[in-house]
Amino acid sequence: MKNITIPQAGLILRIVLGITMLSAVADRFGLWGAPGDPGVAWGNWDNFIAYTQTLNSFASKSVAGILGALTTFFEILFGLFLIIGFKTRIVALGTSGLMLLFALSMAISVSIKAPFDYSVFTSSAAALLLSAIGKTSFSVDNK
Repeated sequence: MKNITIPQAGLILRIVLGITMLSAVADRFGLWGAPGDPGVAWGNWDNFIAYTQTLNSFASKSVAGILGALTTFFEILFGLFLIIGFKTRIVALGTSGLMLLFALSMAISVSIKAPFDYSVFTSSAAALLLSAIGKTSFSVDNK
């Protein structure tokens, strides 16, 4: 069996992290099903904003809406850029930071167990590792 190279491992990290980000966005727009369906965290935008407000208890509903929209924008941007391999180091650092903020918010507002149950710290660490990798396979950065 051929050994996996660092660029190949980077490709896998890029794709999995990108899909992870886009999957969360799909959930908040109901693309994975309705609220209460198996495997659905939010199922709609209103439930996502309510959860955003839970994680940011200082925020009013309108501020939570802004935070939710900003988060969604960056998750879409980072997710797509990771998948195509565009500005991978910078995007991976942004992804790591976003995931770390999410994990810390969950730990403070919900419980320390929550970010571990959803592997948010792991995603943050994986994105940080990706930022340290040079070039990855099948990346726009390689052109």
